Amino acid sequence: MQNKRSKQLLIISISLGLGLGMTQEAAQAATTAPATAAVGHYHALTGNPSGTYQIDPEHSAAYFTIGHVGIGPFSGRFNKISGTYTVNTQDPAKDTAKIVIPAASIFTNFAPRDKYLRSPTFFDVKKYPDVTFVSTRYQPISKTTGDLYGKLTLHGVTRAMMFRVRETGAGDVNYLPKPWGGYLSGFVAVTTIQRSNYGMKAYLPEGLSNKVQIRVEIEGKKIA
Repeated sequence: MQNKRSKQLLIISISLGLGLGMTQEAAQAATTAPATAAVGHYHALTGNPSGTYQIDPEHSAAYFTIGHVGIGPFSGRFNKISGTYTVNTQDPAKDTAKIVIPAASIFTNFAPRDKYLRSPTFFDVKKYPDVTFVSTRYQPISKTTGDLYGKLTLHGVTRAMMFRVRETGAGDVNYLPKPWGGYLSGFVAVTTIQRSNYGMKAYLPEGLSNKVQIRVEIEGKKIA
């Protein structure tokens, strides 16, 4: 039993130093130049973010960081994400968000580890295919920051949680080619969960930390 457990933990550990690489599709997209280059220097757009947006899956992602064997942090991401969100700057109580992440899209730059993370030991993706977040209310802190409350469903368990949200830009980006151009807005949302609250207790307490930091980077295209 101990040998089996050691081999399983080894799968999780082998490529710790490799970092997170691009998928082939993302790498190809990154080398595709827009038809018309932007003019001027890079800066965050400061337009009005009010409206309803479709999440752009090619410029959005969810990242996680977990403590690894008491040595240091280790990060991974989910390569697929979809959903919609609504921003109402006049009445923030009407802000909403719904995000869906296929659990099988987990990526840590090491295929055997990714396969193990999809297994019943961790995400059990065949039984619980999606990670979802549905907001219930938004509490503004400043013009560009606030707390987004809602319900996170992970590994078949739904619990109330809160994301700290920061607006990163909004405006008309008409020089990008289809389907990326249009009126866009962006947000970064962060939170921390205890994975044991969602029934994910493998390698507790010595192998992997219970605390998991989550960072969601969102770009959306205005649809209404």
